[in-house]
Amino acid sequence: MVKVKICGLTRLEDALHAIESGADYLGFILYPKSPRFVPPQRRREILRGLGDAIKVAVMVNPTEEEVLRAFEEGFDLVQLHGEESLELARNVGPERIIKAFRVRDRVPQIEEGWKDAFGVLLDTYSKKSYGGTGKSFNWEVAVKVRESGFKLFLSGGLRPESVRMAVEEVRPFAVDVSSGVEMRPGIKDKIKVERFVKEAKGL
Repeated sequence: MVKVKICGLTRLEDALHAIESGADYLGFILYPKSPRFVPPQRRREILRGLGDAIKVAVMVNPTEEEVLRAFEEGFDLVQLHGEESLELARNVGPERIIKAFRVRDRVPQIEEGWKDAFGVLLDTYSKKSYGGTGKSFNWEVAVKVRESGFKLFLSGGLRPESVRMAVEEVRPFAVDVSSGVEMRPGIKDKIKVERFVKEAKGL
C-alpha cells in the first residue's frame, strides 16, 4: 500500500490529525522564505507532542551542520529541496535523506547514487518557489524515474480528487501533499486530509 506524507504542517493539532487519519510521514518546513515555515521554538513544541511519528524536516540548500542539527532536534528524515549534492547526503547518512527534484518537461538527471537515499521526490518546477506550488507535472516522467529503480515520492498538485489516479498510473512508493489539503498556507483542512489518505490508500 502506498505511503502518504502530509507536508507543510505548522500546528500540532493538524499533525496529530494527520496521524489519526493514517498519514505515514509528517513534513515541516525549515526554510524561512516559505509561507509554511515553522520557527524553531514552535517546532520544538510540536515535535515534543508527536511521539514516534516519522517527522521530516524540509530544507533548502542547508549546510551539513544544519542537517545534523535537524536530526538532533528530533527529525527522523531530512528532505533536501534545493540544489544539494550527493556528497552532502553521503556525509550525513543517505538512508535518512529524501532528495527532491523539480520537474519541468523532461526526466530530470538523477545521479545513480541517490538510489542509496531514503527516497527521491519529484515536484513541479517553479521559478518563484522551491515547492508547494499546487501544480502537477507529466506523470510519465515520474513513471520513468520509478522504472529506473528510484524509491519514488510523488508530489506536485495532488488533491483528494486526483491522488487515486496518480497512485494507479505512477505506482510510487509514497505520495506527498501540502497545498492540496489546506484551507490556507500551513493550515490543513481535516476533511481533505482524511479523504486524501483514504483515496491514496484505496480504503
